[in-house]
Amino acid sequence: MVRTVKFGGTSLADAQMMKRCADIIHSDASRRYIVVSAPGKRNPEDVKVTDLLYRLYAEKYSGREYVDTLYQIRDRFEEMICDLGIAFDLSAEMEEIRTGLEHLPGSDWLASRGEYLNAKIFAAYLGVPFVDAAVLIRMKADHTMDEEETYRNAAEVLKHYEYAVIPGFYGADENGRIITFTRGGSDVTGSVIARAVKADLYENWTDVSGVLSADPRIVKNPKRVSMLSYRELRELSYMGASVLHEDAVFPLKNTGIPIEIRNTMDPEAEGTRIAAVYPFDRDKHLVTGIAGKKGFSNLQIEMAMMNSQVGFGAKVLEIFADHGISYEHTPTSIDIMSVIAETVYMESCRNELIQEINEAFHPDRIFIEDGLALVAVVGEGISANVGVAARVLQSIADAGISVKMIDAGCSELNIIIGVTEADYEKTIRSLYDSLEEYMH
Repeated sequence: MVRTVKFGGTSLADAQMMKRCADIIHSDASRRYIVVSAPGKRNPEDVKVTDLLYRLYAEKYSGREYVDTLYQIRDRFEEMICDLGIAFDLSAEMEEIRTGLEHLPGSDWLASRGEYLNAKIFAAYLGVPFVDAAVLIRMKADHTMDEEETYRNAAEVLKHYEYAVIPGFYGADENGRIITFTRGGSDVTGSVIARAVKADLYENWTDVSGVLSADPRIVKNPKRVSMLSYRELRELSYMGASVLHEDAVFPLKNTGIPIEIRNTMDPEAEGTRIAAVYPFDRDKHLVTGIAGKKGFSNLQIEMAMMNSQVGFGAKVLEIFADHGISYEHTPTSIDIMSVIAETVYMESCRNELIQEINEAFHPDRIFIEDGLALVAVVGEGISANVGVAARVLQSIADAGISVKMIDAGCSELNIIIGVTEADYEKTIRSLYDSLEEYMH
């Protein structure tokens, strides 16, 4: 058996945590390929190393003094090296960072140094070869991965290593320039490595014992999800359940390699297994989880005879695309079209959006409503059971919550409800209370 394991930033925040991770690796010889995040927070007041690196970049390129931040990063790693009791000369690595700052390497290169150094230190402690992600993962300029080249290259390189420690979060383009994934992208690195080595299992070690059925900051003691499908994980992750990066399933989608979410602080605890095929009887497990996000706006267009204009919706969305805005949902009626998108992306161009739509269509009315939240009820079992949507809406009505939007795709993998941000937490609690008996 071969396992790929990925340890998150909290799991590798200091030497004591690193030793705990080493014990997990040594407890099972099949844990052979290890993906490493940058050191996370050691306590609530602490700063993640990646955030320090971004701060360093901002200080340098705004002309501010940056030496104190550079020393803070150095001291963090030197403390780990000392507490681990290993011989590791950090001076050359820190000099490379200092020199790199002077030669404008870009924020991606600098941000990647947290994973790079942590992986080198952990490899030295384990006595396992370090393999740089830059030689494994081929990236494109838009921060997406060249999948075909990456899978081929990573498999070719790693077949020569029985064990390896690999930094997460980044790769390199064809010219060797470092390009990062989005934040949390080390989860994706772990999936890529699991696919490359044809692992039997991808273990993702973090600070919680698996995926929870709701946000514990809103719902008291929500159930742990024992198993879920790739599709359910992606839906929950996208809607705010932040245990695993939403794109981490893609490299494994056609391989059948399962993912397990495990707790570094409690290695014996049961976690959550994520499988390609839904593992439960859909008649008995209707709902897997509830998740949501705040920070959405609705641009609403009202226009008589809208439905008779071929291509109307496409032209509206083209205006959004021209401004670099990705929409979430487009609920419509015969004479009304709404486009829901994240407020942060609309803020800088809201007047331009309204002006361009007015000029293109001369609608009867157009306005933007802010302060919306989206809540998703997710479950493969929804499609196999009648009445789930009715129960969702009834629970919200009983709680006295006004629904702004309802969206349920033909696959019925989820039901998405739009509410005001003021009703967000109340909506999640009322849905959980109503649907808890159907969760596994």
